[in-house]
Amino acid sequence: MDIAGAGDSFAGSSAPYDRLQELKAFDKSKAGVKGLVDSGVTKLSRLFIRPPEDLAAGDQFSGETSGAQFRIPVIDLGSVTGDRSGTVAGVRRAAETVGFFQVVNHGIPLEVLEEALAAARGFHEVAQEVKGEYYSREVMRKVKYGSNFDLYQSKYANWRDTLFCVMGPEPLDPQELPSVCREITMEYSRQVQVLGRVLFGLLSEALGLSTDHLETMDCAKGHSILFHYYPACPEPDLTMGTTRHSDPDFLTILLQDHIGGLQVLSHNGWVDVPPVPGALVVNIGDLLQLISNDRFKSVEHRVLANHIGPRVSVACFFTLHLYPTRRVYGPIKELLSEDNPPVYRETSLKDFIAYYDNKGLDGNSALSHFMIRR
Repeated sequence: MDIAGAGDSFAGSSAPYDRLQELKAFDKSKAGVKGLVDSGVTKLSRLFIRPPEDLAAGDQFSGETSGAQFRIPVIDLGSVTGDRSGTVAGVRRAAETVGFFQVVNHGIPLEVLEEALAAARGFHEVAQEVKGEYYSREVMRKVKYGSNFDLYQSKYANWRDTLFCVMGPEPLDPQELPSVCREITMEYSRQVQVLGRVLFGLLSEALGLSTDHLETMDCAKGHSILFHYYPACPEPDLTMGTTRHSDPDFLTILLQDHIGGLQVLSHNGWVDVPPVPGALVVNIGDLLQLISNDRFKSVEHRVLANHIGPRVSVACFFTLHLYPTRRVYGPIKELLSEDNPPVYRETSLKDFIAYYDNKGLDGNSALSHFMIRR
């Protein structure tokens, strides 16, 4: 099957639609969404089209956002070495209510941010024969490129390709990284790890715990870097850049470019997270909501597809991922009381990630599976 022509072949065709065959053809091409764009598609393949029930459910696009009523908080980290009570209070409010905030004066130089975004674009735009060598769905592979980790589980595919790099806790051999982004990936990893420890310290204090509490729980021990690439989409209203989801980690630090498209689900509906020059977006992950016993909120978010592109972003997921550890995670004992019993049962990271990956981005939180039923 010619995947390049798949987008047009189903429009107006009476031939039966074999979704699995098209999935396999798309996967086998190793070209991702970028490959479809390069082939000149003008219509979306059915693989990417949202089901009618999703479109009819009202979970649609920018017309329903309520940005005028609500803004994602911006927190200045410039004073974390002095009196940080105001910063801790700001982090607490954001983590307990919105689950998202942006940080400025975070210590990572602007040129490092710019080089990381350039590297994300650079990798996804290298020759296909070079990029294809990294294409893989092997679960344990540390550096892999692909499109839609849940391709065979999801109701529709997202308009996005990703280079996924496990940077810790075991140090990654730089030679495993593509040469086009090798040096900056290692540097950005070092810089964002330092920022992660600062943020976990603030979040620990926001919970009324010692500054190093979350770090002693290995929340900052491992991290992965994901280079996302969202090509310009011919029919953005029919698909998504990334389906609504929450993150399966403790904390995410996101670097986004100037195009925008990231939205957070709030009590006011979908709210834009506008790009702020030099800022980084921080959001609470599912595992931090679990161990904080629902104090902190892991909020659903999504990325819109767009006629304009490519949009690139660099996400850092703080989690041990599939690194072998005997540690189990449940609500922090110091936060529990007779009036505040545990909401979740304990789980290993392996079991949590396995459930999340098998479920895929289906619009439902993985946390509900680990709730204690009363």
